[in-house]
Amino acid sequence: MSASRLRILGLMVVSTWLAAACGSGADDSGGANPLDTGGSGPAAGGTGNGGAAGSAGSAGTGVGNSVLGWQQSSVPSKLWMSVASSSDGTKLVAVAYGDYIYTSADSGATWTPTGTSQNWRSVASSADGTKLVAAVYQGYIYKSADSGATWTQTGTKQGWASVASSSDGTNLIAAGGSQLYESADSGATWTQTGPVGGVQGWQSVASSSDGMKIVAVATDSLTPPSGYLYTSSGSVVTGTGPTQQAWVLVASSSDGTRLVAAAYLGYLYTSADNVNLWTHTGSQQTWTSVASSSDGTKLVAASSVGGMAGDGYIYVSNDSGATWTPTGTQQDWRSVATSSDGTKRVAVVCGGYIYTSSGPMP
Repeated sequence: MSASRLRILGLMVVSTWLAAACGSGADDSGGANPLDTGGSGPAAGGTGNGGAAGSAGSAGTGVGNSVLGWQQSSVPSKLWMSVASSSDGTKLVAVAYGDYIYTSADSGATWTPTGTSQNWRSVASSADGTKLVAAVYQGYIYKSADSGATWTQTGTKQGWASVASSSDGTNLIAAGGSQLYESADSGATWTQTGPVGGVQGWQSVASSSDGMKIVAVATDSLTPPSGYLYTSSGSVVTGTGPTQQAWVLVASSSDGTRLVAAAYLGYLYTSADNVNLWTHTGSQQTWTSVASSSDGTKLVAASSVGGMAGDGYIYVSNDSGATWTPTGTQQDWRSVATSSDGTKRVAVVCGGYIYTSSGPMP
């Protein structure tokens, strides 16, 4: 990819870094989701345990048997920031702020710490889970070619916000402060890309499976909400694109055609034609993460209880975002990932735990 391939979907803007605050992960109430059917007996000091349908549970360790049956892992509570999954959902990788990188080779049943303790911000995985890339906020990018057993520092020191990978782990894209960087050699070397002059406040990037279609979102300000979407394929949008927003999240289908994006303290938007036509969907939330199945029909979106408009559930859709179902219990969800077929999901809580879920979406 070259700099000329990135076309602006709107005016060039100067934006600022956005990050939702983490919760403490202690003594949160559980069972508030009316779809929650209750959980096991509580233990003091953890996140809320699921209670009876529609009622608040006591302080405990985990969620109840809510829709999709989210299961808490054995990893201690941490400031989890990002999680990624292999195509089959077997190999997982999660990063924590001020802590280590954690990997799992058994769909989240067990986890192994790796790397060094740093302020990890984002992580991405190849389809087979072998090639990984992780970024440190105000630090460097690290790459692994052995499923996280060893890591190599690469890139330059930046305020990294997001990284994305092609399915074979060769083509990478990273958002760092006011610049976008790309790599065509699995992170060995990086080249600055994006609109001429740069755009500050890059928040999230996503890639098609071949790494040739890139979508990135940026934010100018929160008051008034200001920011744009950018794509590396196609020319400037002349149709009914989404309104100017404080864009913070984006995810892509395998072919780069179906996209889902989220605005800070706003709504979700979906596109079925690679950004020319967008549909407003979902409810107003403090969205913290979005993920897509390979075909773009099954979507997962995480909400935080922080901010002015967040109920703190994980929302799922099996109809490309036309309808959404809340799952799990109220927590400060930070990142979600899904297998390529959408049947295996993993989510992390900032100031809480790692959760996994398997089975078809409701």
